[in-house]
Amino acid sequence: MKRGYDDESGSYSGAPPPPPSSRPRLDPTGVQQFLEEESTLARKVADHYSARTNQTLEEREASPIIHLKKLNNWIKSVLIQLFTRRGDAVLDLACGKGGDLIKWDKAKVGYYVGIDIAEGSVEDCRTRYNGDADQNQRRKKFTFPARLFCGDCFQAGLDKALEDDAPFDLCSCQFAMHYSWSTEARARQALANVSALLRPGGTFIGTMPNANVIIKKLREAEGLAFGNSVYWIRFDEEFAYKKFKSSSPFGIKYKFHLEVHINAGSASNVLRLSPSFKMVKVPLHC
Repeated sequence: MKRGYDDESGSYSGAPPPPPSSRPRLDPTGVQQFLEEESTLARKVADHYSARTNQTLEEREASPIIHLKKLNNWIKSVLIQLFTRRGDAVLDLACGKGGDLIKWDKAKVGYYVGIDIAEGSVEDCRTRYNGDADQNQRRKKFTFPARLFCGDCFQAGLDKALEDDAPFDLCSCQFAMHYSWSTEARARQALANVSALLRPGGTFIGTMPNANVIIKKLREAEGLAFGNSVYWIRFDEEFAYKKFKSSSPFGIKYKFHLEVHINAGSASNVLRLSPSFKMVKVPLHC
C-alpha cells in the first residue's frame, strides 16, 4: 500500500515509512522525463533555481528578507493545516528543495509526490527527505513515504506518469502557478493536470503574486521598473503603455529580483491576470 492509511476506511494507519536506506529516492528514469518539449522560459526558470545555493541557518537568519520568508512560510503553513487531512495523499507541484516537507509531516500526510523543473532542487529535496542534509541545515526524519520527479509539470500531461500514484487527496502549488501563464496552452495543461490527478472532491491549494498590485505599482512608477532596497520588478518596452488586455492574459513577462543574499540572481516571472482563471475553462473531474 503506497499510503499510510487504509484506502477503504480512509483512516491513518500510522505505519512508518521504509528505513532511510530504502526510502524512495529520485527515480533516475524520471530526471527530465517531462522536459523534452520545454519552453525557453521554463529552461531559464529551471537553471535559475538549480543554481541557487543552500543557506546555513545563520545565513538564513541574517538574510535581508528573513521576515518575508517567515511570512511566506506562515501563509503556506496555514493553508496546509487548514485543508490537509490526516493520511492524505499529496501532490506538490513545483516542490523546490523540499522546504515544505516539515509542514506536510506536521499535517501527518500519508503519501507525498513532489515534482519540480529544477534538477538541482529535486536532488536537494531528496537529500532533505532522506535526512542527509548538511550539518549546518535542519535534519529531519519524515514519517511518510515519498516519490520525487524532475520535470515541467506545466508542459506535459502527468496522468500517465503518475498513474500508479493517483488519485491524490490534495494538490499544492506554492508560488509557482504563475509560471504556467506564459502561454494559454501551458495554463490549460497546468489546470488539466490538477483536475486529472485529484480524486473527486479533492482540494487544490496555491499561492502566487497579486497581478492587481503589480500592475498598480507599475502604473504609479515613472518608468517600467519599481521596487525598494530588497527587490525590483522590471517590464520590457513592449509594455511601455502599461495597458493590459483582459482578452490576452497570457505571456505578460517581467523581470523579478529579490535580494536573498549577496550576489542573488534574478528570475523571469509571468504575470497572471486575475480574470484569466475564469477565462480558461478546463473540464474538472473533482
